[in-house]
Amino acid sequence: MVPVSEIASPANDCNLNIPRYIDSSEPEDLHDLDAHLNGGIPNRDVDALEPYWNVFPSLRKALFKHGDRPGYSAARIDTAAVKPTILANEEFRSYADRVQSLFKKWRKAHEPLLKGLEVDVIPKSVIHTLSEDLLVRFDSLPLLDRYDVYQRLMDYWADVMQDDVYLIGADGWLTAAKPRLLIEKKDQKIKEKPDLTIGRKKYKMDLIPPALIVAHYFAAEQGIIQDLQAKQEAASRELDEFIDEHTGEDGLLEDATNDKGKVTKGGVKDRLKALADEPESDDEYKVLTRCLELMDAESAAARALKAAQAALDRKVLAKYPKLTESDVKTLVVDDKWFASIQDGIDAEVQRLTQQFAGRVKELEERYAQPLPQLERHVAALSTQVANHLKQMGLTWA
Repeated sequence: MVPVSEIASPANDCNLNIPRYIDSSEPEDLHDLDAHLNGGIPNRDVDALEPYWNVFPSLRKALFKHGDRPGYSAARIDTAAVKPTILANEEFRSYADRVQSLFKKWRKAHEPLLKGLEVDVIPKSVIHTLSEDLLVRFDSLPLLDRYDVYQRLMDYWADVMQDDVYLIGADGWLTAAKPRLLIEKKDQKIKEKPDLTIGRKKYKMDLIPPALIVAHYFAAEQGIIQDLQAKQEAASRELDEFIDEHTGEDGLLEDATNDKGKVTKGGVKDRLKALADEPESDDEYKVLTRCLELMDAESAAARALKAAQAALDRKVLAKYPKLTESDVKTLVVDDKWFASIQDGIDAEVQRLTQQFAGRVKELEERYAQPLPQLERHVAALSTQVANHLKQMGLTWA
């Protein structure tokens, strides 16, 4: 809070430019020259992580130990183990559970509001209720800034949720959930990206993306498609590796390449016809035959994947008219809104974890090799290089 007296002072003259009152620059990260010379991690840098130690007191002992001299600590574990150690810590896991508990209570409190949205709802009142309560619930949580959590909600509201609520307020749940044909008006430069394409028809699903329908109702079919996709990628990779192995200078597929240096199916077939009466070219014939087999396998895998995806797309489109209002509310409120907001809050916890682990690793790496150790390492390398040069018969002044 900035008092009016400061804003109205001669220095500011009622100027409301925010940088006049808030210093957004990062505090200077000072290096300890004594630690660089003699080793050890300065205790003042470890103490600066006190907000984390207050919440995870056992982690300080797990990550640091007393150094060889007063005022300095030492790393207890390798830098690669820092983040896994934090994630496995019971106090950290308890903290993460606390964050989840706060979110679940907030969700439970507002689920009736969101599932009870009706035509002519006022979106501003909805987000005001959600956001203000979120601020209150996360106010007592240490480390995680409640306004960072609040911003995650507001960003999602601005990007997605606000438009959804307007749709529901204008058309109701069932009408808002119906697929519509894509709008394409070249004269007005309006061109939407389709969510689903069936034949020549392109559809847009404003409220319920097809991915939600697939995850909720067609998980088995999606699993089959993922398996087919993996097979297609494996076939494509095997073909590419085979072509790479047999192209280039003196490669047995070189005569099957086109003007752009690509091996094509037509080029392979043409080359096979040309070699039909040349017994001395058995090796090339075998390579060309294998290449054609791999091309056919890759094409078959791609066709199977395309057919399965097209069949699933038709099932998804046919599912929309069968959705009840209760189905739509579950998909939108639970699977879309709350799931996305929870992902955003989880991302804040991950960011917090990464920031904490990153600082610990930075301190460990910064003072891992004091100057005398570096000098000894350089001297050893210099001696090694000199010996190699002498063995090569070289001399120097």
